[in-house]
Amino acid sequence: MRHLLLAATAAVIAMPVAASAQENVTNRIIDEGTNHSQVMPTVQHLTDVIGPRMTNSPAMRVAEKWTADKFAQWGLKNVHKEAFPFGRGWTIERSSVRMTTPRVVQLTAIPIAWTPATQGTLTAPVIVAPIEKERDFAKYRGQLSGKIVLITEPGTGDEPTTPDFKRLSGEDLSKLDQFQQPSYDPAAADRRLKRLDYAKKLDAFLKAEGAVAYATKSYRDGKLVTGEGSLFGVGETGALPGIQIAAEDYRRLARLAKTGAAPTLEIVSDVRFDDSDTNGYNIIAEIPGSDPKAGYVMAGAHLDSWVAADGAADNAAGSAMIMEAARILAATGIKPKRAIRFALWAGEEQGLLGSLAYVQKHLATRGGPNDPVASGGNAYYTWSNRWPVNPQPGYRDLAAYFNIDNGSGKLRGLYAENNPAVVPIFREWLAPFSAMGASTVVMRQTGGTDHVFMQQVGVPGFQFIQDPLDYFPRIHHTSVDTFDHLKAEDMRQGSIVLASVLLSAANADKPLPRKPVPTQPVVTDPYAYPQDDD
Repeated sequence: MRHLLLAATAAVIAMPVAASAQENVTNRIIDEGTNHSQVMPTVQHLTDVIGPRMTNSPAMRVAEKWTADKFAQWGLKNVHKEAFPFGRGWTIERSSVRMTTPRVVQLTAIPIAWTPATQGTLTAPVIVAPIEKERDFAKYRGQLSGKIVLITEPGTGDEPTTPDFKRLSGEDLSKLDQFQQPSYDPAAADRRLKRLDYAKKLDAFLKAEGAVAYATKSYRDGKLVTGEGSLFGVGETGALPGIQIAAEDYRRLARLAKTGAAPTLEIVSDVRFDDSDTNGYNIIAEIPGSDPKAGYVMAGAHLDSWVAADGAADNAAGSAMIMEAARILAATGIKPKRAIRFALWAGEEQGLLGSLAYVQKHLATRGGPNDPVASGGNAYYTWSNRWPVNPQPGYRDLAAYFNIDNGSGKLRGLYAENNPAVVPIFREWLAPFSAMGASTVVMRQTGGTDHVFMQQVGVPGFQFIQDPLDYFPRIHHTSVDTFDHLKAEDMRQGSIVLASVLLSAANADKPLPRKPVPTQPVVTDPYAYPQDDD
């Protein structure tokens, strides 16, 4: 009897230890992600301290090292950089654009990325010469010498009719739950390559005509500028300085040119190229899995940005949530069955080039052995039309990939990417976060970010649904994409949800169901083809 009592007592004493060992993992993740969160200090350093992170720029090199150091500091393993061919580094040291006649006005403007410097102060009159296609060149031959050419149609003011700031309602979310019938447009790549080639032809035409610079109109009103450019490859740099001018300032110049003497602009574009290393770099880190044969799950966000502001919502916010999810899981000491890998991509803004390089190295290639090697924008536009899909030895190792790239808004759930088999699984994983607003799973596909090329080879890659806030109306790529517009509570929630979803995927008995390895479609949509796109 005494032995039985001692055994019972020992069992009771052991119960708190066992209970502690089995303490609810979700609660531990929530506690770490709320009471000990580092997501806002992380994103504040990326934005306020490092600033905009154009791929291969000096600031991006700083960000690469800093993020890798943080991963290592938090105890992640196998922290390393993976290189891929990219192009030239470029940064703005100083810029200024003024109208000097008929009066002096400081304009809101920015150098267009990867255009050359003005080599001091450039002063010249403007000419309004809207040029959209190669056939428009003939209209302006003999008229552009010595001029700053305004190549965008001025248009009229674009006043908003709906609020810029928005959170998703239940009705909004329900509208996303739609299966999208795939369509295949084999001519799309050729049309897009023509547009890419057009930028080079336009620069050559303006140079041949004697123009001294060109200007485009910002595509948003509200004195917002973005400065996007596309000629980042070695040997692609244009001959003329280019600037983007705020829509309101641009239209003023056009009105003045139409009603009187052409205004004169004074441009200082002190920009620098860096060709010391033409590789871009993805930052990779992981939490090892307990079963080496089980493969890995992965989360990623792009670290690069444009340079009109600090690249906060696009996409320091997503990068910080990826990093915070890694920190939370490392801090809890959880040992997942599958490894959990984290990626901060480069070159996303130029065509998802960092994540494409990862896919080609680790997952699958596309096309035949004699197909020409594509790079830069050419790779982005042509890759999905190359057949067949050729899985790499590591194709099956990646069990699931999750991406964040739509600002700092609260995560509301997941897009199932036309994969109905994952819907009940995702709903189960998200169920604990219903009260946090993150329980929705919708069938819809999404595009334009770093899970796309994974989906295109049949790897289960997914994007989170996020509250849009004011991301697309005024933040995305613009001169107001700063820390001020990030929502701390939303980012803490997002980091927690991501950490939990990753752990669920890592510990699942089976990998997520996959769609078949894609084969070349035979059903096309001829009505999708533009009739005139020269």
